[in-house]
Amino acid sequence: MNKKLIFTVISFLMIFQLHSEPVSSEWGAGAASADKNLTIEDMLNYAVQDEYLARAEYEAIIGKFGSQKPFSNIIKSEESHIAWLKDAFKDQGLAMPADRAKEYIVVPASLKEAFQTGVTAEIENIKMYETFIASELINRPENSSLKSLFIRLRDASKNHLSAFKNGLARY
Repeated sequence: MNKKLIFTVISFLMIFQLHSEPVSSEWGAGAASADKNLTIEDMLNYAVQDEYLARAEYEAIIGKFGSQKPFSNIIKSEESHIAWLKDAFKDQGLAMPADRAKEYIVVPASLKEAFQTGVTAEIENIKMYETFIASELINRPENSSLKSLFIRLRDASKNHLSAFKNGLARY
């Protein structure tokens, strides 16, 4: 067998393995959906992990395909979201977790897949925030500022979802 063919087959198998593993279930919104006993700290951790993940994905997409809207605009929003969450961690007296998002991303092969990645990520992000907003814990009066934060983050994700759907519609 020719070395180039062997390399191609091995590369394909590695990519298939990366895409077939439920990596997102280990971090961010994927992990939040599996957690049935959410605490304030859990919610904040999952939220910032998911915002880190979105930023890392969009950075990787820009790195591969160049600076394009809406990715270049949304990455700035992710920075704001992370800053809001940093303030919430501080208000709660909690340590901000490290950004390990690059361990969990898979860079799409095409720009169309990049838009689909954005759509999927924002749908999962919205579901996560809706779960948090509906929780009994967040609906306690003492947690009203966190509820407001999660509503702002969910609404921002709805705007991002719309932008990614518009981009995907071009294909």
